[in-house]
Amino acid sequence: MIEKSRRSIRLKKFDYSQPGGYFVTIVTHQRRCLFGEVVDGVVQLSEAGRIVNEMWRGLSERFDNVSADLFVVMPNHIHGIVTVGAQLIAPDGGREGAMNRAPTLGQIIRAVKAASTHRVRQLTDLEIVWQRNYYEHVIRDEESLNRIRQYILDNPIRWALDPENPQATSPERADIWRVQ
Repeated sequence: MIEKSRRSIRLKKFDYSQPGGYFVTIVTHQRRCLFGEVVDGVVQLSEAGRIVNEMWRGLSERFDNVSADLFVVMPNHIHGIVTVGAQLIAPDGGREGAMNRAPTLGQIIRAVKAASTHRVRQLTDLEIVWQRNYYEHVIRDEESLNRIRQYILDNPIRWALDPENPQATSPERADIWRVQ
C-alpha cells in the first residue's frame, strides 16, 4: 500500500525546543474510543485512559525542563499544553560547560506515545494506540493561552459537538479556541 505524503503542519524554521508553550492534540488510531467515555460531561477513564493520564502528568519527571500545564484525556484523544523551558547546563557527570538542549516538541510527544503504548500493550491486546503524528499550535500570547485553557476545560462538556467524537452529529469547528 502506498502511503500519501503528509503536509507538515510545523512552522518552517521554528525551533520547537525554544522556551514557550505549545497546545497539542494527539488522537487514537482510527479515532477509537480507547480511553474511556464521557458521562454527564465528565470523562470516565478506562485503564488505558488512566495510563495516558499518568504519562502526561509525568512529563516534568521525564524531562527536567518540560512541564504539563492544563490537559484532558478524552475517549479518543488528548488535549494538552506543554511548556518547554530554556537550555540547561549539563548535569553532574556531563562535560563541564556543555549545554543540554531542551527536547523538541516532537521528542516529547514521541516519548508520551511510546511509553503509553508500551504500558497499554501490557494490559490489553491493542497493538496500535495512536494515530501517526499530532496537531500542535505555538501559543504566542496570554489571550491565546487563556482561550486554549478554557477549551480544554470545556472539552468533556462539549463532547457531543467535538469534531474528534465519531458519534457527533453536528461537530463544531476544530479550532474554536483560536482568537478570531
